[in-house]
Amino acid sequence: MSAANWRNTMNAGAGRALMRNQGQTPISMGEGVGTAVLPGNRGLSLNFGFWRHIGARHVVVLLFVLAYPWFATPFFTFQIGAQSLALGLIALSLTFLGGYGGMISLAQMTVAGIAGYGVAIFGAASAADATISLGWPSWVAVLISIVIATAGAAFIGWLSVRTEGIYTIMITLAVGVAFYYLCLQNYSVFNGFQGFQRVHAPEVFGVNLREPIPFYYLALLCSLAGYFLVKYLLRAPFGIALQGIRDNPRRMHALGFNVTAHRIAAYAVAGVMAAVGGVLLVWYNGLIGPGSVGTSWIINILIIAVLGGMRHPIGAFLGAIVFVLLQTFAIDVLDRERFNLVIGAVFLVIVLFSPDGLLGWWAGLRSKFSTPRGGVR
Repeated sequence: MSAANWRNTMNAGAGRALMRNQGQTPISMGEGVGTAVLPGNRGLSLNFGFWRHIGARHVVVLLFVLAYPWFATPFFTFQIGAQSLALGLIALSLTFLGGYGGMISLAQMTVAGIAGYGVAIFGAASAADATISLGWPSWVAVLISIVIATAGAAFIGWLSVRTEGIYTIMITLAVGVAFYYLCLQNYSVFNGFQGFQRVHAPEVFGVNLREPIPFYYLALLCSLAGYFLVKYLLRAPFGIALQGIRDNPRRMHALGFNVTAHRIAAYAVAGVMAAVGGVLLVWYNGLIGPGSVGTSWIINILIIAVLGGMRHPIGAFLGAIVFVLLQTFAIDVLDRERFNLVIGAVFLVIVLFSPDGLLGWWAGLRSKFSTPRGGVR
């Protein structure tokens, strides 16, 4: 399909998603995706500059996260910062699928677990696991693990994209639970309930990635790459079409789009982000076992994504920060066993007052206080 046809199709069929991203109001033409383009949008092209959407607040946040290790303690750098970035990257994959593709997948932690197990199996683990681990170079193990995890994500997408709503959730949850029991009961490949110990990050060009500051910057680099990838895709033809499919798949199919192929491709893209997050997480923990991919962590990734806001890419990292802070410091107030009660209460409060998470809550407060007394902006 030519670029001209893309523009005509988007303006006629999926203009709502594009104008939502631009902060404009579409004029609805009915229940479908179709919208009437406002007069000021004549000739609107999809080939607009990406960097024009980077504002002052993005620069401030970027400078803060870059300087963070230099004023934070090693504990906060590693335990809070690095862990939040790794979990946020996995949650970002769910945000991309759920917020912009309309597909809630509970298998993102499973994809991350596949990559984590791959690093332990193809790379090096403890001496006790040497009979299973192949001991290949770290970069080879990481690349193969990401490829296998991405292929697994595409396969999960192929299984689930033909369903919608609760059926998609149940299929992906079933895949996650099945992978958990496979890891728990298989000893020849996954080493059973013991898993793999001492799966550490390598040393690259004389820099030990096990140290807090180098590992933090590695996690930050991967997280920024994932964030800007999502921001770019949302304004690319693929992302616009995906949002149109989310709003009305039948209309998009009638316009000539392959709905199934777009959804599977979205699962593959999300799989890459989840796989990289899984590699970071296994290096952070230094181990991986069935507990790392159990139902508790499957639900935790969903909680992180919802806390931040499913329709905001940065929301995945904000939710991860809140989750990690509660997980780290809630035990100082309550028993460790009470953590699920605390995170559940926080989750319930946020969802009740803001269905769009913390960022939706913040946007609502800004809108409320910025509206003049007369109610007209």
